[in-house]
Amino acid sequence: MIDILNLALPYFGLIFVGFACGRWKKLPEQGLVWMNFFLVFVSLPALFFRIMSKTPFEELNNLPFVLATTLATAIAFFLSGMLGRLIGKLSMREATMAALSGGYGNIGYMGPGLALAVLGTQAAAPTALIFCFDTIFLFSIVPLGMALTAADKRPLIPTIIAVLREILFHPLIVAAYCGAAAAAFHVELPVAVDKMLAFLQNAAAPVALFTLGVTVALRPFGRVPWEIPSLVAVKLLLHPVIVFCLVLAFGPFSPEWAATAVLMASLPPALNVFVIARQYNTWVEPASVAVLIGTFMSVVTLTTVMWLIRTGQIPFPA
Repeated sequence: MIDILNLALPYFGLIFVGFACGRWKKLPEQGLVWMNFFLVFVSLPALFFRIMSKTPFEELNNLPFVLATTLATAIAFFLSGMLGRLIGKLSMREATMAALSGGYGNIGYMGPGLALAVLGTQAAAPTALIFCFDTIFLFSIVPLGMALTAADKRPLIPTIIAVLREILFHPLIVAAYCGAAAAAFHVELPVAVDKMLAFLQNAAAPVALFTLGVTVALRPFGRVPWEIPSLVAVKLLLHPVIVFCLVLAFGPFSPEWAATAVLMASLPPALNVFVIARQYNTWVEPASVAVLIGTFMSVVTLTTVMWLIRTGQIPFPA
């Protein structure tokens, strides 16, 4: 258990350091803009490019794994939306944001570093696949849902084209398919360029986790809406169980791939849930509460999943 805590606590420690700094030093939130830009457009793309480019291309060609993990995310998403409607009496637009909080884990900021730390380099390929296809699904369904429920409805075809453009040119997706192409054609980068990308990759996790902590600290914490506990329970407890069942149904996969899928599903709600809620000006304060509570609760749940994986308590048939 000490080994697991030594793996998990640095990650949560960085979040809490950022949280403490955000509470202590009341700096304007605009100061986070460049940090977020660095993460989304520079550091995380470098991380995903290197993960994909250094993974044998044949390992990336695993359709059953993609189907299992993406279907699990879709189930968690739609179940969370239903709970938001039933428990919180939310509108369809609000329920879409609630669904995002129950289906969208912190797969960009926390996922890669944590998976590689717990499971080693064999987690690189499944981590990249989960990130790419979960992002494609969520970044497709949410803009479509918000467009279809907007007061001034846009025509469907232009909306779909705009969504596809956002997905195709999202910096993390671009980095992933460029990395896959580099793996397919065995492209070797110049040593200096590869070292620069390694520097940027190594900055991704600490900057992301610190930024997450600061951003959560700057959010007001009011009352907890009725739907939040059930949404957090879906994300932290039910989503990993759904993934485990689907991995068994679509598998068998190697134990490292199956464990990566469960670990990634156990991550708390992503900071982007709040960012997207603010973008659409819908369910904003509940979204920040969901991220805050989910992050704190995951100290227990995520650490437990890590311990179960490292000690072999979860049976993953090979």
